[in-house]
Amino acid sequence: MMLLEALIGILIFSIGILALVAMQARSVNVLADAQYRIEAVNLANRLLAQIWVNADRSNDAAMQASLLNMAHNTDGDPATCNFTGGVAASAVVTSWADAVTDAANSGAKPLLPGATAAMQQVQVDTGISNRVTITLCWQAPSETRPSRHTVVGYVN
Repeated sequence: MMLLEALIGILIFSIGILALVAMQARSVNVLADAQYRIEAVNLANRLLAQIWVNADRSNDAAMQASLLNMAHNTDGDPATCNFTGGVAASAVVTSWADAVTDAANSGAKPLLPGATAAMQQVQVDTGISNRVTITLCWQAPSETRPSRHTVVGYVN
């Protein structure tokens, strides 16, 4: 009888340890996701600041033309993060897109895992107070769908 009680106690203890290991693994995944979201916020804010600084404010037509040069992959499906529409004419946006897609990291740890050039979008609407919408997408190895972060700013 004592041996049976000991075996049941060991079983309960083992289940508790397995639950702790599972919680630890889940917390590591959540922490990684939080880090990727922080990187996405930083990258989007960095681009928005660069767009703000590099916009030509000499007159309204120049402002609109400089903002439209920053449009990148303007078409596609935001739900699947599969964007099309061409690369931006501005070096500010193309260098940013390279940084997002790890082309500029030279072998360093990627800022956003699974990010590709077709998963990044910059939309410019000069008819609505020069609205700039930046969408970053990435897909962590453990995820089945891409994650997305969108920032909307107005350049005046």
